[in-house]
Amino acid sequence: MENLLSSSVVTITGGTGSFGKAMAKKLLQDGVSEIRIFSRDESKQDEMRNSLSDNRLKFIIGDVRDYSSIDDSIMGSDYVFHAAALKQVPSCEFFPMQAVATNVSGSSNVIKSALKHEVKGLVCLSSDKAVYPINAMGMTKALMEKIAYSFARNFPNSKTRISVTRYGNVMMSRGSVIPLFLKQIIENKPITITNPNMTRFIMSLEDSISLVKYAFTNASTGDLFVKKAPACTVETLVMALANLMGVQDSIEINTIGIRHGEKIYESLLGTEESLRCIDNGDYFRIPLDARSLDYQIYYEKGQQEIVQSEAYTSHNTKQLNMVEVINILKNLPEFVDFKELNSQ
Repeated sequence: MENLLSSSVVTITGGTGSFGKAMAKKLLQDGVSEIRIFSRDESKQDEMRNSLSDNRLKFIIGDVRDYSSIDDSIMGSDYVFHAAALKQVPSCEFFPMQAVATNVSGSSNVIKSALKHEVKGLVCLSSDKAVYPINAMGMTKALMEKIAYSFARNFPNSKTRISVTRYGNVMMSRGSVIPLFLKQIIENKPITITNPNMTRFIMSLEDSISLVKYAFTNASTGDLFVKKAPACTVETLVMALANLMGVQDSIEINTIGIRHGEKIYESLLGTEESLRCIDNGDYFRIPLDARSLDYQIYYEKGQQEIVQSEAYTSHNTKQLNMVEVINILKNLPEFVDFKELNSQ
């Protein structure tokens, strides 16, 4: 990836988020000539500008909902990483049309502009919640994926390679559950969990960067990539955090019940996708279904081979115990920084 990106211009939508900041740091190390941080939050842009302090960073205020603003940003870019999204499940449940505007229409704007300006590669970041979605956030992310596939299918000769990456909860990312648990621990408040048996994939920011890099360097247009990941229950995660913070003997847990739109477990691959997936070691690759819009295929032919398969979920992946979760958390740079900041 380093050689591919050397001296390139890269745009990151939603660039002030946890992924965007981590990716920007990696890209600066890779020797890019310019990184365009596209987002609508000027406060976070100012914070990022001061913390990274690199003249290769160019900050652009805009919203993916506004085609003209994202089009101006993408013009002249070699590569685009599309991370802009509304990600909070309860917020999207209460304001589903806002999720549609950003995650669906906004994503369409990004993809359309990338093809128009013939960027070399576009990676769209999706979520495990897009698999068998029951909430507005997951539904809109699933539609984002469908839009990406449709552009790849309808423009097979485009110079732009479009790929999609799908991953689970990123530990210590903004808006994720771990910062909330840590805040409650520091403030000596009860830990509020929805269901102790709820499972979630365990992924770090470094894992998400690795997944996007892998897609970037290995994708054919229309590919979906998933990184294999372990999982644990919410209760295991809470007890691991309590141990690391030294409050395992005094922790109080308050079970509040499942929130709007939540699942007991998440899936990174559906059963139907598992039928077509290619196991590439640490990653699954699901190639584009490039069949044409020939209704005979769907009404008379279908797909010949039938293979026994199952979804890849946070219930049937490797389950981590408390010690394993502790070992992962204590080595996270973001967690180390948090402990140092709160020990002063």
